[in-house]
Amino acid sequence: MKMSTTNLVFRAFADETRLRILNLLLDGEMCVCDLCEVLGVLQPRISRHLGYLTRAGLVSVRQEGKWKHYSLVEKPGRLHSSLLSCVRGCLNDIEILKDDRRTLRKRRSRRCCANDGRCLRVDDNGSHSWR
Repeated sequence: MKMSTTNLVFRAFADETRLRILNLLLDGEMCVCDLCEVLGVLQPRISRHLGYLTRAGLVSVRQEGKWKHYSLVEKPGRLHSSLLSCVRGCLNDIEILKDDRRTLRKRRSRRCCANDGRCLRVDDNGSHSWR
């Protein structure tokens, strides 16, 4: 691994939003709209951070119609694996990361992305709306 790649990886872990994204992706693949909803962050900012994580070799992307789905890379290098293990274990006690996982568990079964480019939202009252 080149030193420039190593620097990129460590910078990826030095940002709160990127750490929160990695934390959520530990639970599996997610689309951008899910990440926006759980983190309370607008789509352009999430997409920018996902681009950084992709360039750092931590996240992979799969496109389905208009939607992009993100997940952790399947076979990360040793450095990537060690740092992701730290997010999974060492940082597990950070309150905001725990809150994000709780929010994800509550909302995961109540949303889906449609092939026509819309995202179904179900609010806490059970009302449905398409975006």
